[in-house]
Amino acid sequence: MLFNSFPFLFGFLPVALALHAIVALHRPAWRLPLLVVLSLVFYGWWDPRFVPLLAASIGLNWLVARRFGHSRAVVLIPLAIAANLAVLALFKYAGFLAGLAALLPGLHDLARPSLALPLGISFFTFHHVMYLTDLRAGRAPQMSLTRYALYIAFFPQVLAGPLVRWSEILHQFDEKPYARPDAAERIGRGLMLLCLGLAKKVFLGDPLAAYANPVFQAAAEGKVVSVVDAWQGTLAFTFQIYFDFSGYTDMALGLALLFGIVLPQNFDVPYRATSLQDFWRRWHMTLSRFLRDYLYIPFGGNRRGLAVQLAALFATMTLGGLWHGAGLTFVAWGAAHGAGLGIGLLWRRAGLPMPALLGWALTFLFVALTWVLFRATSFEAAMAVFKGLAGHAPVGHGFKWRAFVPAALVALIGPTAWAAVHRLPPRPALAVAFAVLLVAVLLRIGDDANYEFIYFQF
Repeated sequence: MLFNSFPFLFGFLPVALALHAIVALHRPAWRLPLLVVLSLVFYGWWDPRFVPLLAASIGLNWLVARRFGHSRAVVLIPLAIAANLAVLALFKYAGFLAGLAALLPGLHDLARPSLALPLGISFFTFHHVMYLTDLRAGRAPQMSLTRYALYIAFFPQVLAGPLVRWSEILHQFDEKPYARPDAAERIGRGLMLLCLGLAKKVFLGDPLAAYANPVFQAAAEGKVVSVVDAWQGTLAFTFQIYFDFSGYTDMALGLALLFGIVLPQNFDVPYRATSLQDFWRRWHMTLSRFLRDYLYIPFGGNRRGLAVQLAALFATMTLGGLWHGAGLTFVAWGAAHGAGLGIGLLWRRAGLPMPALLGWALTFLFVALTWVLFRATSFEAAMAVFKGLAGHAPVGHGFKWRAFVPAALVALIGPTAWAAVHRLPPRPALAVAFAVLLVAVLLRIGDDANYEFIYFQF
């Protein structure tokens, strides 16, 4: 059940909002259990077989947390984290690891398991890791099973984030969303975020897929990719993934607001960044924060000298690349960003100047080029695109630059959707404008192919 689908928009969402309003106004004690049930129904709509996995994951981790609270046995938390990562590895990386093992002498006939990947497993696994780590450090409190289940499975963010820390959401569970003085304003801004996220997805992100997909498909089939096609496909995917993922995040934040929950922002015009470090402060911000606090700092961070810091950057980003996908191209993508961050660190340490415009151009070019590794299905396919980008291919023709103008203007100049909806003053004309936008989006959803969100595969 996609956020950008009629079953969700005209089925699940209205029913969920109605039930939530009735319960919150007349039986407030039932509100959190209701949200848990709604979240499990939403998750199970994709594939009911994985609901027991999610429920067992929640229940077992909660039991570990409770046991740790009573016994303070320090070994419990590392074992639980290892078990969570093992489950993630089983479903997401078993085939990948078997493929690597098959490269070793005597193991070329090793069977490669093919397991269906439960949606959102990477995200809810990281939520478990964050809570358990903070619990062991004495930062996180014990919580009831209902609250823990809602923290892990809350339907706007369970499939593709944002990654939410317990401290950002737990205190909101006690609020009475319809008793707040700004309740109506919150609902209005939630609807606006939902509309803008849908619009970014269907009017900007999805059309760009029509330019990116054929290029990378041709590369995957071993065909020569022309210079024009390589640049068109690379730029198309560069903007597509931004509007696809940030559009999803806008919808997630808007939906959460409708149910009285404020989720953390995940994007801050990343293609306006003037350095790679700045980019990762703006792109997938909650993942960047997770990688910093739960990998980079434990690896040594900037506290143990330059060599350790460079190694920590490289290792953190390489693992971040592996988290995105079970493939060596994802590892290479993460490693490239780790190396790029290291070069940026050395540049700053040397006190060398970097004009803002040049920094922006280099950052955008680096990010766009490394997206090729992220999108390509193999190194051979990536190399075919890189050859076109470097001019080692026929020139080709027909670069459709007009398709990129609106995307570039919104991505580089426009504010984030969150900032926009909080700046716009409540006006009847504004409500009409968003109603018209929603109708246009719905017509587009009904007319065109409905693309699944890119980050759902992770």
